[in-house]
Amino acid sequence: MCQSPGTVDSALAMLERALDTLNAADAGSLPESLQANALRALERAEAKHTAARARILAGFTASDGYEGDGHGSARVWLRWQTRITKGAAAGAVGWARRLAAHPVVAEALASGGLSASWARRICAWTDQLPADLRPDADAILATAARSGADEADLARLALEMIERCGGRDDDDSTFGDRALWLGTTLGGAGRLSADLTPDCAAALTAVLDALGGKAGPEDIRTAAQRRHDALDEACRRLIAAGLLPARAGQPTQIQVHLTLAQLRHLPGAAQAEAAWITARAGQPGWLTGPAADAVACDATYAPTVTGHLDEAALDRMLALFLTLHHQPVGGGPVGNEIPEVDGTGPDGHATHERGTDGAGTDGAGTERIRPGSPRPGGDGSDDCARTSTARACGCTCGRCNCPPPLSPQTIARLRTALLRAAADTLSGPGGLASHLRRTLLGDAADPTSPLAVGSLPLDLPLDAATPTPSIPGHLRRAVTTRSPHCQFPGCGQPASACHVHHLIPRARGGPTALQNLVNLCSFHHLTVVHRWGWQLILHPDGTTTATAPDGRAFHSHSPPGRAA
Repeated sequence: MCQSPGTVDSALAMLERALDTLNAADAGSLPESLQANALRALERAEAKHTAARARILAGFTASDGYEGDGHGSARVWLRWQTRITKGAAAGAVGWARRLAAHPVVAEALASGGLSASWARRICAWTDQLPADLRPDADAILATAARSGADEADLARLALEMIERCGGRDDDDSTFGDRALWLGTTLGGAGRLSADLTPDCAAALTAVLDALGGKAGPEDIRTAAQRRHDALDEACRRLIAAGLLPARAGQPTQIQVHLTLAQLRHLPGAAQAEAAWITARAGQPGWLTGPAADAVACDATYAPTVTGHLDEAALDRMLALFLTLHHQPVGGGPVGNEIPEVDGTGPDGHATHERGTDGAGTDGAGTERIRPGSPRPGGDGSDDCARTSTARACGCTCGRCNCPPPLSPQTIARLRTALLRAAADTLSGPGGLASHLRRTLLGDAADPTSPLAVGSLPLDLPLDAATPTPSIPGHLRRAVTTRSPHCQFPGCGQPASACHVHHLIPRARGGPTALQNLVNLCSFHHLTVVHRWGWQLILHPDGTTTATAPDGRAFHSHSPPGRAA
């Protein structure tokens, strides 16, 4: 005879052994009667499992047991300690609260006389009753379920009780239970579930019916896909209508991030950089693929140039500074490299620069000495300040007046100052990054601009452009005047619900001009053209021809007033 486990630990161990046995069994070879018995028993076990988990979780929550593992709530603890999803954790916490408020249903679940799904329905129905009547209503419905009533019978019985009792304390029997959950999954895809009020359900049904119908013979979407696209289209129309305060109906803006190094390698960058340096010297600062193509069709561009700190370049700049000021650079943070500081004088002769005390200089503390001229030592030999050995050893020859080495703290402050000066030079309205970006990319919409929408490494922003203009208003009005509806053959969606599509994409040099623009509804623009690869041709008379990837073609009628 099977003995009941004496402790919770032994019960859990026995439960796992029982489930292991069921999982190891050859289910296909079992007699059908045994399979049926197993399914009924497993459903009762699920009901009992739901009740047991809710009871234990309620105690765990009441004692703040989750704090022992460093979590702030039972829901978070469940997600991380039992490795379940956010929705599953919310469901478990919901069961604990639900059964605490419906002890009669909890007892029916624990006995296996009521399934978990039916128990949830009963709780939802009786929640619409006044609080003092819920226990009796739970008992009536649970008894009816155990007596053989089906789900429809239970629903009619619950509705009759609600109507006789005047419903819940509030006027709207479902308003308090309204809820919507939107979770993101792999790749940013979402999963939506909701408990809607009757008014919201009716409104959403009307929207889905109006926008979710078949668009024509080319529409091969399933009903579920059409409902999804209808919801997407409704949201896009709401945004475009200017009814959202955060966006105010502005067109989508693509921010293109590129590093300064990438910008400097574009064609013409060297010449533009040289011109900037010359001008500066005389002065006193993430979508790819079809989705990106679809968004870029009617969007503004705002290039942002980024960069990162190159420690080696900063060290070379510091070494150059120290060399020009007769400071030792060996053994310090900049290494032993001494940059070449020789230059060319105005007369074309090579010069050597050295720091001085101010006498006999060019006004900046730098003395220019022609090759072959006597050095300050007087014997024509190189000054110790011109040799790495002398600088590295501390300069003890006595023939020059080199300053003492700088302290590490001073070197660190000098590095910071040089970095700030370099950043000021590269960034800002008159900086190198801005000059290269304006010269090579341009500030206005340019079909030849080498902008690429993609994933680029983001570092420190050095320059940001004013967004390129979207399709100008006068062109939008001209496109709408030419065709007041979607220009895909057979579609009658009004222009107010359409996007303006570039027949030749801007990324391939397509101009923002009337002959390259057509109105397309969301489905035909984003799905048929950009996803499914249909090609659209605009004819001089305003008609269009749509060609499928398999060669099928549809031709539209002439716009109103132009029919032959």
